[in-house]
Amino acid sequence: MKATKLLSAALLLSSALAAPALAKEGMFTPAQLPDIADQLQKAGLELDSSDLTDLTGFPMGAVVSLGGCSASFVSAEGLVVTNHHCARGSVQFNSTAENNYLENGFLAGTKGDELPAAPGSRIYVTTELTDVTDRVREGTLDMSPVDRYAAIEQRRKDITAECEAEPGFRCLVASFYGGAEYTLIKRLEVRDVRLVYAPADSIGKYGGDIDNWQWPRHTGDFAFYRAYVAPDGSAADFSEDNVPYVPEHHLKVNAAGLDDGDFVMVAGYPGSTNRYTLLAEVQNTFGWTYPTFQGLLTSWIQTIENAAPEGSDARVKYESRLAGLNNFEKNLRGQIDGARRVGLVDRRAAREAALADWIAADEARADYAPAIEALSELSVESATASRTNFWYNNATRPALLSAAQRLYRLSKERELPDAEREPGYQERDMTFFRQGLQALDRRYDARVDQSEWTLFLTGYLGQPAEERVAVFDQALGLTADTTVDDLHALLASYYEGTTLGDGEIRLAMMEADAATIEASHDPFVKLAVALYEYERGLEDAAEERGGRALALRPAYMEAITAWQREEGGLPYPDANSTLRITFGNVMGGSPFDGMAYMPFTSLEGITQKDTGKEPFNSPQSQLDAIEAKDYGSYELDSIGSVPVNFMSDLDVTGGNSGSATLNAQGELVGLLFDGTFESVNSDWDFDPRTTRSIHVDSRYMLWVMEKVDGAQVLIDEMDVVR
Repeated sequence: MKATKLLSAALLLSSALAAPALAKEGMFTPAQLPDIADQLQKAGLELDSSDLTDLTGFPMGAVVSLGGCSASFVSAEGLVVTNHHCARGSVQFNSTAENNYLENGFLAGTKGDELPAAPGSRIYVTTELTDVTDRVREGTLDMSPVDRYAAIEQRRKDITAECEAEPGFRCLVASFYGGAEYTLIKRLEVRDVRLVYAPADSIGKYGGDIDNWQWPRHTGDFAFYRAYVAPDGSAADFSEDNVPYVPEHHLKVNAAGLDDGDFVMVAGYPGSTNRYTLLAEVQNTFGWTYPTFQGLLTSWIQTIENAAPEGSDARVKYESRLAGLNNFEKNLRGQIDGARRVGLVDRRAAREAALADWIAADEARADYAPAIEALSELSVESATASRTNFWYNNATRPALLSAAQRLYRLSKERELPDAEREPGYQERDMTFFRQGLQALDRRYDARVDQSEWTLFLTGYLGQPAEERVAVFDQALGLTADTTVDDLHALLASYYEGTTLGDGEIRLAMMEADAATIEASHDPFVKLAVALYEYERGLEDAAEERGGRALALRPAYMEAITAWQREEGGLPYPDANSTLRITFGNVMGGSPFDGMAYMPFTSLEGITQKDTGKEPFNSPQSQLDAIEAKDYGSYELDSIGSVPVNFMSDLDVTGGNSGSATLNAQGELVGLLFDGTFESVNSDWDFDPRTTRSIHVDSRYMLWVMEKVDGAQVLIDEMDVVR
């Protein structure tokens, strides 16, 4: 190695070790940004922070949700960039064993070559926020728990329906601070979503499950969709006549300039966090639920891999599920390890004790105490119900049983006026309902499904008699003497006797009334009918607990946020899949004694890992370009190579995947796609020393597009800042 390279590496190591472990806690709503304007400017933001509160302005107007991942517009022709793993379901949906885009990648040569995304794919563009707290909560504190739950749910549905009276919009009423506040979010619903470009798994999933949640990382986790609308600009289903959507704003893509210590922020739609949960829930989650589920996931993954061998059509159908299960399993291990490492249970107990002391210090706060005590008791009750139902819930997972249950529930809900139906069964939900049934054709294999059901029933049979469900046992034919060896013949009759594997039959059943479904001889349908009343009982009990929580949790949140403000903090609501902004700096870290994380990885790290075998099997064209040091215009001088991934101290969680990582000028410098193994426990408790997020660098994205996959047409379409 040249002396200059050695000096550069030494300086980077020194920087990583010396960097202050002061990760910026908080997933802030746009409305909170004026309160942290000084912090944003101090961290390096060059935009006016007030501009970020305008959801229809720049840059927030370019940030969109995919309904589970985040994304952003990067051209005036509706081009959307997100993570590879967020678009991978669409790649899988369009793949077969003979034409495997997962293995080979996909690039549309022209707009006419773009492929429809997986059924149900959506791009949501937020256009308006309205505070509806008073309308939702008025008069509910004097109601019984059941009436309170029903009233709040009905009001949220009514407000949503009024918003959606304008065609082409999908609206939701989001709850903040445990139901203390409600916001109506109006979103344009783009329904014609098409796959434009996704690198092969050997780039987009490089390192696979081995590198997942790890650093150093060398994953090209990016892909592109395009949004289409009707010629008049309105939202429309897929049609050859549709045209690319023209967003009001799109992001410029920065091809140079980001370095260690630079300001970065992420705008996206984080899924959920649990930073305000009470001790009882923390104890149940980390003492039982997570360890139990983590063990089940390990067996579940092995079951699918055995039933769907590599190279089979069944493996293609289950690739997305396997990726999700592997990710979840590793995440749970990280959560469990993190909770132990930081002493989460003790920390939560200490926080509750400190809150209690704060309440006791002022008589004006006395009303908080009984509400928090009742909420704690409710948390214990909910935890007990969760444990009791765990194995039953898994034993009713089979794909065709789930489809049958949803179809029968739909027939029962349709006996009610649309406005009174449960969410998921209203007319506004029927497109998703239909597409979900259709998607089974590419994500279901009878042999694999039966193997999964056998696994779940094996766990169910091993539970104490008092945790078995009599109506389920009777309907399925399980007795006290049933053994695991009996399951194969028992379950085979279900798969041999069903017609629900036929997509057309499933779709036709959407129009059937309850009496018609009840007369069916299909074994999965008969089982669904038999379980209906028991399942409704579980739902009723959950709603009663939910009604109590809706009265108690706002008081708890009012207390804890008031206490935190007195302590000098700026409370923020738990993540709930609504737009949030988090900010910080590019930096490495030292999560353990003797371990240093550098802020960037490079192309050469790919070749150091590469074995030629999955998941370290880079395309030969990529390896050749790296060996030739063909960096083009994307080299970062401080590392002497093209940066692949970089690390920051941003506070993020699941759902943030695909979020735009922006520089001080609001330009796209990367995409958030992961966190370190030491960070995953931040869903429950923020640890500034270990919280680090991982991003794919925009320079690596552009380098792959130009040097490996020949996607110059997309580079030309984007506004690339060099």
